[in-house]
Order: sequence, then structure tokens, then C-alpha cells
Amino acid sequence: MTASASAVVSFVASRRINALTASLPQSSLSLSRRRRNYASLLYVPRDVRKLFCAQVKVSDELSSEQEEDEACELVNGHDLLIGEGEDTIHAYLLTAVKNNNGAGVLLLSDIFGFEDSSTRDFAYRVACNGFNVLVPDLFRGNPWKKDWPKSDFDEWIQAQSPLRVSKDIDLCTKWLIDEFKSAGISEKFGLIGFCFGGGRLIETLARDTNSNFLTGICFYGARMDPSWSNQIQVPVLFISGDKDPLCPVNVLEEMERNIKGTKLVVYSGRGHGFAHRPESQEEDKDAEDAFGVARNWLQEKLLASAVQSVV
Repeated sequence: MTASASAVVSFVASRRINALTASLPQSSLSLSRRRRNYASLLYVPRDVRKLFCAQVKVSDELSSEQEEDEACELVNGHDLLIGEGEDTIHAYLLTAVKNNNGAGVLLLSDIFGFEDSSTRDFAYRVACNGFNVLVPDLFRGNPWKKDWPKSDFDEWIQAQSPLRVSKDIDLCTKWLIDEFKSAGISEKFGLIGFCFGGGRLIETLARDTNSNFLTGICFYGARMDPSWSNQIQVPVLFISGDKDPLCPVNVLEEMERNIKGTKLVVYSGRGHGFAHRPESQEEDKDAEDAFGVARNWLQEKLLASAVQSVV
């Protein structure tokens, strides 16, 4: 696609995203203004934003650090309630303001929940690259806490009803479809999942008989049933480490064989969570590489189709 065509698509998508978000809560402010008012949900420190958005290309003419940082500041965040009555769940939507490509991404968190800083930071970084990212509360206000005793984990995870979680994901998927379709943006979406969310991603794609999702990116999915892969009809990118006991490489290799067009990227010496929770400079390097692989995958598998829908 030429630069001029990309600019037209970005303009159209931005106009339609503005129409979509116009009816969202009035507390929805740009992050630069939101620091004082909304820090508990969406605040991302300036140095972190600069790091996360260092690879964003605003246009062929814009390349300075200041302009890149400005582009990353222009991500709008919206606190949402999706559904009605007992089925209502909390979520937030991050929408790119500059270079919005019109594509939607549903991001499924790990056990620490949708408000965890690592999950927010990753979602913000995806939005910086032009996408519109919806992150739901899969645990209904009761995510796993890092200071809880490990002996309580089995009881906690058993309380997370798979049927209830699946219904919540379906509800958020329907919200994306309805809202984006009514705004005339995109009718196809991508799915990203980490750990617990990665396992739910595989199940969701296996149940996606309407082909709402064009692709998925599974970061070290936990509790995955390889038999689900036989029902998945879209390409999946698997990213994991070879030292991850929660996501055995042999399971990923089996699913790679079963899902057409799938790619498996395994990082040597890396354990669970390295891509969005790096704990060393070495993990930082691999986390950067993994994000680049994921971004390129979204652009290849999702963006081209989403652009056609926008135009």
C-alpha cells in the first residue's frame, strides 16, 4: 500500500473510531490529560510510553523522538461496562488517535487481571501501533493477587467457571462486532492472550464458527487442550520459552501441526511471562523481539483484511 493510500485509510478509520467512541463515558480523556483523573486505570509513565512506542511510524515525514512520543500520547482510553444485570463486566478500550487502522483486538489477560500494569502497558503498546484494543475483566473483580499464598491457587482457579469466562469473552466479542459494525469500521478482529488468557484464546478460536477473528496470538498459553486445535480455522502465532513448565513446547508443536498457517516462536532459556513481564535485561531484549514478531503478525494477518473493510 502506498503512503497516500495509508493516509486515507488512517483518516477514514480515525473518523469512524471517533464516531464509535463519541457515545462512550464522558470521563474518556486522552492519556496526557488523564494522568490526574484516571491514573488508577490507564496511567502509563512517560518514560515507559517512550520505550513502548519507539517503533511507531507516524508518517514518512515524522521521525523525531518528540513526534513519536506525541503520537503515543494520543491514545484514548475508555472505561466500559459491557452487558446488562448480572452479566455486566468491566473492560477498557484503548483507541489509537493517530494512524488508527480501524482494526480491533480483544486482549485476554493472565491471572493477574485486566487492571494489572503489565497487561495495561502491553495493550497500550498495541494501541500505539494503530489498533483499537479491548481488555475485559475475565475474573469479575477477583483476579489472583501476587501476595496470596500459593496453596490457595487451586481453589481460586476452580472458582473461575470456564463456562462463565467463555460467556464473558463471547459477550465482549459481540460488543466489538456490534459497535465497530455500527460505526462502519471493521467486522473482523484479532485475539491476543497471555497465560490463562492464552488458554482461553485457543478455546475461543475453536468455538468461533462465525469466523469473527482473523487470527490469534497466544503468549505461553496455560491449561490448553491440544484437541481444540483441530477445530481452529485461522492462523495462530504461538510465542513461548523453552523453560516454561506451564506451556510445554511439545504441546505447541502439536497444535502448530494441526492449525494451518500457524507459526511457533520459541525463545531459548525463557520461562513463563517473559514477553510482557521481563525481569532482566536479557528478557527485555527477547520481550522486544517478541513484541516485534507479534506486531508484524497482526499487520500481516489482520491489518490487510481490516483495511479492505475500512476502504
